[in-house]
Amino acid sequence: MSLSSVQLRQGLDALAAIEPAFARTIAAIGYPEPRIRDRGYQTLLRTIVGQQVSVAAANAIWTRLETQVGGGLQPEAIARASDETLRLAGLSRQKAAYARSLAEHVASGMIDFERLPEDDEEAIRQMTAINGIGRWSAEIYLLFAEGRPDIWPAGDLAVQIETGRLLGLAGRPSERETRRLAEAWRPYRGAAAIFTWHSYSTRAASAKQPL
Repeated sequence: MSLSSVQLRQGLDALAAIEPAFARTIAAIGYPEPRIRDRGYQTLLRTIVGQQVSVAAANAIWTRLETQVGGGLQPEAIARASDETLRLAGLSRQKAAYARSLAEHVASGMIDFERLPEDDEEAIRQMTAINGIGRWSAEIYLLFAEGRPDIWPAGDLAVQIETGRLLGLAGRPSERETRRLAEAWRPYRGAAAIFTWHSYSTRAASAKQPL
């Protein structure tokens, strides 16, 4: 389960005590809403299906997958589906390979999304062993589906941009620098990440408003 509203507020209040820039920005734009995703294999499968396509296209592919593959899109059904079946559903050859890798890891017991390691880095290591699941996807899953409080997706562009703005930097910090800058925010980096997205989307919405 994702971080709740109460947990987000508690984390951000703790961050505001550490870094005054959080206090100023919270006062200006308020607290973010929780970001929630379902726990389990299908959330990662949806991530693969949705890579580099619109939400509408991803939903259409998902519906065709359910028709072509059946079995409730259980990992065993995806693992035994032919390349042709997956392509007919709309998956590229690359995405079909990614989906099969995920399904095979789950079906074989190599990974159990109900019992991921408690250590964040070990959980990320297990997830990124799946073809097509990078560190960013693993971190997003752990933050939104499991509500792990100290996940910090430093490779995310919006996180980098808003971290730089929050701290008054001249430009967008690199992934390595973004990770370093947030060391002082442990163990509340998950709340910090959600707040950076909130800040980024708030600024984007304000920029679109007519004068």
